[in-house]
Amino acid sequence: MITSEQNAKLRGWFAGRLPDGLFEELTEVTADREEITVVGRIAAPRLAEDAPDAERKAAVDARIQEFRDRTRETRMDVARDAEHRFRHKVSWGVVCDGERALFTHVAAPVMTRLRQPERQVLDTLIAAGVARSRSDALAWCVRLVQRHTDDWLTELRDSLEHVQRVRAQGPDAAPGPAAAAESDGGSPDRG
Repeated sequence: MITSEQNAKLRGWFAGRLPDGLFEELTEVTADREEITVVGRIAAPRLAEDAPDAERKAAVDARIQEFRDRTRETRMDVARDAEHRFRHKVSWGVVCDGERALFTHVAAPVMTRLRQPERQVLDTLIAAGVARSRSDALAWCVRLVQRHTDDWLTELRDSLEHVQRVRAQGPDAAPGPAAAAESDGGSPDRG
């Protein structure tokens, strides 16, 4: 687990080492035992305010890809320096118009392949003394999910039963006695 002071030093190093203008803002520098992840905000594409969501999504995706391609050599140079200095792999990402995208990141084996956010959960459990290792922490998480699974599945099944009841009342439902009487011109109350 990385301390807040170590994280501040990492963030400071990247803020000083990154070329001016690479990002509009350095939004995140996080680290665990395997990886440092650097995320910065880039300019959103200029679109009409009433642009459809599909157009906006395509423009943001294209802007992210353009940034990734254009800055690859620069990011690799910075990563080499950081990997030499901190002995961690460096992964990169951006935030563009509210969408966060990670380019590449380490997947470290811990009974399965986990990304940095999942590893940070396990490392927090270790640091708090809940588990001795990532393997123990992962087992603890599985037990916690198992404990709450029954409640969640029961709620999900109840919701599906409600959906079936509502669907049965729809226009395609088989007519009941009241519907049959109305279609004959009579009233279900008279008869």
